[in-house]
Amino acid sequence: MKKKALFNWSSGKDSALALYKILQDPDYEISCLLTSVNQQFQRVSMHGVRVELLHQQAQSIGLPLEIMQIPEMPTMEVYEEVMNKTLGKLKDQGVTHSIFGDIFLEDLRKYREDKLAEIGFKGVFPLWKVPTKDLIQEFIDLGFKTIVVCVNERFLDKSFVGRAIDQNFINDLPENVDVCGENGEFHTFTFDGPIFSKPIAFEIGEVVYRKYERPEKEDSSDTACDSSTSDAFDYGFWYCDLIEK
Repeated sequence: MKKKALFNWSSGKDSALALYKILQDPDYEISCLLTSVNQQFQRVSMHGVRVELLHQQAQSIGLPLEIMQIPEMPTMEVYEEVMNKTLGKLKDQGVTHSIFGDIFLEDLRKYREDKLAEIGFKGVFPLWKVPTKDLIQEFIDLGFKTIVVCVNERFLDKSFVGRAIDQNFINDLPENVDVCGENGEFHTFTFDGPIFSKPIAFEIGEVVYRKYERPEKEDSSDTACDSSTSDAFDYGFWYCDLIEK
């Protein structure tokens, strides 16, 4: 019997490749895509992608979409409360596994697995420990297409946001930047590839700069990209707006 699983969908490239791999695994049945969305702005958390484009992705992929509405600057307590409520509902529907596109962040994986265990779920990580240079090459070779929608100015300048990921993009990355952006250097929106029935149509809008204020409480968690680092609030982020066609 197949294991019923939810897929944690970020709208970006690592999610797309992980989903591609898990869809070929006969042990799993994907019940839905799960995405956290900034409640105030109705954009995908961390990535800044409009929720309309998220719906287009799910429709093209052919899987139901479950959206978690998250406040812009939630405490861990608030975030986990929303997550547990959502997972509890899915558990009642027979879901037992939660799939992620994480690659090598040990602390993040442990956090996910510990929280999942509390409600009787198991985590699945199809890309785990695969060298990121191999993953990005496989992603490109499979015909996936993705655009950079957010960069952390700590690692990359404004010129990188709004670019498609191809060999030229990879060649231009500084040596200290992971090619998959696994340390929060950049985030993407995937708009075509073997998991889509048709490409996602969009136009590139304005590029905006945003800096997040440090939360008053030390236990607060921000939904901005790379907010896990202690100096995350010392840096700003460049976002490229994508507009539905």
